[in-house]
Amino acid sequence: MPQTLRIATWNINSLRLRLPALPRLIEALRPDVICLQETKVPDLLFPAQAPAELGYPHAAWRGMKGYNGVAILSKIPFTANDIAPDWCGRGDCRHLSVLLDLPSGPLELHDFYVPAGGDVPDRVTNPKFAHKLDFVAEATGWFAARAGLRRTVLVGDLNIAPLEHDVWSHRQLLDVVSHTPVETEALTHWLNQGFHDALRHFVPEDRKLYTWWSYRNRDWRASDRGRRLDHVWVSRDLTKALRSYTILKDARDWPQASDHVPVCVELDA
Repeated sequence: MPQTLRIATWNINSLRLRLPALPRLIEALRPDVICLQETKVPDLLFPAQAPAELGYPHAAWRGMKGYNGVAILSKIPFTANDIAPDWCGRGDCRHLSVLLDLPSGPLELHDFYVPAGGDVPDRVTNPKFAHKLDFVAEATGWFAARAGLRRTVLVGDLNIAPLEHDVWSHRQLLDVVSHTPVETEALTHWLNQGFHDALRHFVPEDRKLYTWWSYRNRDWRASDRGRRLDHVWVSRDLTKALRSYTILKDARDWPQASDHVPVCVELDA
């Protein structure tokens, strides 16, 4: 068992398309656990043998055809942690939770893929945006009801860049879905239900920090118009256990790259 725990999260944007990229992620980050979002594969077609072949014999997934989907690949044994509701009653495979079997005791891990919300930041005219806000509100309320949250890690593509320097231009993106005030306030409220922002633990809030660069940017690295949509949160009792973080920016240049890059946090196990 590791003395520290390395958890990576990546919106893989189609598991079957980018499965060949996982060995590169593993070589670069050496994670003990990999959490994936947007796997876009129904459970019956999930490549069930792949996790063990990659060195991750413990795996769980929840998927559907064409969109959404989450998966957890682990070197560490775990048990299913099916305690959360069917968010918004949609059955749309946006969340998976397990209990990692660590020597120090079970650690509760949540892998989330929050709805993107469409293009128009108006809940009345855009049902996708309404669904996003409702999803975040329901998740916030559910965690708020769990008094004394401990030994819990939440990761995933939360599709909101909450801070001014989580986007390339705060002023220009205030009316753009993922950085509107109603979204950023909602995500901050969720974070405040017993969590600590693990990436901003290491990087001050006045420094730019991104995990996503649009496919629309022909030279994404030169323009650097990024957003921090991918997050790692830890319950407050784990704050002192945090050791390091990595945002694998070079993954944005991999063949058939996802528009998100992997993020990894290391903490005392």
